[in-house]
Amino acid sequence: MSRTSSTSSSTRTRTRSTRIRRTRARRAALLALPAAVLLALVPGTASAYPNPGTVTGSTVVHDPTMIRTSSGQYLLYATGGGLGNKTSSDRIAFSAGADAFGTKPSWWSGYATEAWAPDISYQGGKYLMYYAVSTFGSNKSAIGLAGSTTGLPGSWSDYGTVYTSTTSSDYNAIDPNLFVDGDGKWWLSFGSWWTGLKMIQINPSTGKQLSTNTTRYSIASRPTGTKAVEAPYIVKRNGYYYLFASYDTCCAGTSSTYKVKVGRATGVTGPYYDKNGVALTNNGGTPVLESHGRYIGPGGQSIMADSDGDLIVYHYYDGQDNGTPKLGINLLNWSSGWPVAY
Repeated sequence: MSRTSSTSSSTRTRTRSTRIRRTRARRAALLALPAAVLLALVPGTASAYPNPGTVTGSTVVHDPTMIRTSSGQYLLYATGGGLGNKTSSDRIAFSAGADAFGTKPSWWSGYATEAWAPDISYQGGKYLMYYAVSTFGSNKSAIGLAGSTTGLPGSWSDYGTVYTSTTSSDYNAIDPNLFVDGDGKWWLSFGSWWTGLKMIQINPSTGKQLSTNTTRYSIASRPTGTKAVEAPYIVKRNGYYYLFASYDTCCAGTSSTYKVKVGRATGVTGPYYDKNGVALTNNGGTPVLESHGRYIGPGGQSIMADSDGDLIVYHYYDGQDNGTPKLGINLLNWSSGWPVAY
C-alpha cells in the first residue's frame, strides 16, 4: 500500500470515527430529554423531520428489512430479483451481496418473476424470511416463507406459500411482517391498498396459518378517499402494540408521496388508534416520517431493535439523485408514548 493510500485510509477512518461520536452524542442528548419535551418534538411540519443517518456504499434499496446476527454483522434484504442482500459491520458502510435465492422457487411463476418486501427474523435457532410474489398494481399475489441456519444468500430453503389472494379478493397478500408475542403466539400482518391491512395467526411449528384460527383480521384501512395503505410492521413497547404502515403513493421517484404513520392498541389484533384517537381502520395514523428536503417518500419501513435502541429502516427517493431509492435509518425514541424518529 502506498503512503498516499494509507494516509487516505487513515483520514477516512478518523472522519468516520468523528461522525459516529457526534451521532452517539446527539442520540444521548435526545435520550436525556424529558418525555414532555420529546412529545413536543413530534414533527408538525415537514422541515421538522430528521434526515436519515449516514450510510455509504451500496445503499440503493426498496422495502428493506434488517437483522443483526450473533457475530454483530448487519444483514439486510430488500425487494428485487430473488431478494437482494446487503451487509454491514457498522450500520454505516453497506456492501452488496448475492440474492437470497440463487434459483427462484418454481411456484413463483404463477404470480411473478421477482419477490417483494421481505421480512427477516430469528426464531428458535433459525432465520425465517416471509416475502411476497406479485406484480405492481395486481392483487393476484402470494406470501412465501423460507428458512436458513445462517441467513446468508444461497442458504435459504423455500417452504412454499403461506397465504394468497386473487383478483376477486378484497385484499392483497403482499408486504408480510411476522410478530411474535410474549406468550409465544405468532401473527402475520400484511396488505396493500384494496381494503387495507390484514392479520392472521400463524402456527409456530409450521410458519403457516394456524388451522384452529382462520380469522383474517382487519387492522388498518382507508374507507374513504385513496386506499393507499400498505407495509404493516408491528412491535410491542411499554404495554402497547404499535402498528407502523406506509401511506399514499410509492415507487414514483420524486413524485412519490409515501409516508410512515403509526397507531397503537392494547391487543395485537386491534383496534389500533392514532394519537388523536382516530382508528386506523378509519383513515387514522400519526406521522412518523414524511418527505422533507431531498428525502422524498420515505416508507417500506421495518423496525429493528439494536444495542443503542430501536431503528426504523426504510427507503426514500433522493431528490438530488434523480429520485433513486436509497436506504434510510433513524433511531426511535419512545419516551412520549409514541415513536419519535431522530
